[in-house]
Parts: sequence; structure tokens; C-alpha cells
Amino acid sequence: MTALPPPRPLSMIRDFHLADWFTLSNAICGVGALFSVMTYLQRQQVLHVYFAGALVLLALIFDVLDGRIARWRQKSSAMGRELDSLADVISFGVAPAVLAYGCGMQGMYDRIVLGYFVACGVSRLARYNVTAEALAEGGDKVKYFEGTPIPTSILLVLMLVIAAACGALGDQLWFGVLKVMGHDLHPLVLVYAVSGSLMISRIRIPKL
Repeated sequence: MTALPPPRPLSMIRDFHLADWFTLSNAICGVGALFSVMTYLQRQQVLHVYFAGALVLLALIFDVLDGRIARWRQKSSAMGRELDSLADVISFGVAPAVLAYGCGMQGMYDRIVLGYFVACGVSRLARYNVTAEALAEGGDKVKYFEGTPIPTSILLVLMLVIAAACGALGDQLWFGVLKVMGHDLHPLVLVYAVSGSLMISRIRIPKL
């Protein structure tokens, strides 16, 4: 019986393609944005809201580049696709939701809506992963998206960065706060509900 060769040191990392490193950079930026929000909650220095927004934007740049690099080098893998989805959940699902919480959407209804938003993002990515081959229609490239892509949440992040620049955080959050059955609801959080619903919709968006 032939003996199996000993596993190579760091064999998983050695198998990563160049595009995968850009995908991991996306995830790292998303985690950095979470740390920035936590620092803002501790210190109440608005600069950390800007840092969080900038890191989500940087994550988007890495997200765009990883796909282009994979096509340029003609190297892609199932692991790369899973890495991309996991990174996107952090950077464009969890990070925007936590940023909203940090900016003042902290009521019970706010948390429910933000949880719904993240769940929609996760569901959107899962659906994409299992239908990508069908959406490609026999080609190598997906021809359209079903539902808005999760990176569109960068628009929500931009909204909150503008709010921060206007001093509209916490008690000064745009549109104020409503009391519903004894619990707080910030109407601004409803844009997250709309964004999440669009992600899981059947709207077809051509992929450029």
C-alpha cells in the first residue's frame, strides 16, 4: 500500500489564488469597520464613524477587484466563491447593520429590522451560490442578478456617514424616534428593511 505524502505546511494558504487574497482583504476591512463602530460607542468620537464608512468602501473596492483578477488570471474555485460570500456578509451585511446601531438605531424594533436586513443579505448570497450556474445560462459568467446585490448596502453606509457629518447621530438622528407599544422605532431604519427586501426579491438586474 502506497503511503500518502505528508501534508504540506500551510497547504490551505498555498492553494489560495491571488483573487482570494483580495477577498480576504474585503473581510478584514469589514471586521475593521466593526471595530471602528465599537470604538465610536466607547469614545463618542465621530471620526470613528468615518473610519467605519471608509473601511466598508475599501471592502467594496477589494470585492470588485477580486472578481476582475479571477477573470484576468482565469483562475476561480468553489472555495473562492464561498470566501467571497462570507466576506460580503461581514462587510456589506453585518458592518452596515452594526454601523446603524452605533449611529443610534438601538430600539427594539430597530434591532429587529437590522436583524432582518442581515438575514436577507445572507439569504441573497446563499441563493446566488446555488443558482449561479443556472444564471450563467451555459456560459462562464452570470448574466444577471436576482435581487439587488448585497454590496449595494454601501449606499446605506454613505447615508450614515453624511448623517454623521451633519451631526445627525444618536438623539439627533434624521426623522427622530417613534414610540410603538412602549418601544423605540427610528423611522430611518426602514431604509434597511427596504434594502433587505430588494435583496431577496426576484428583480432581475443585468450584470455588467
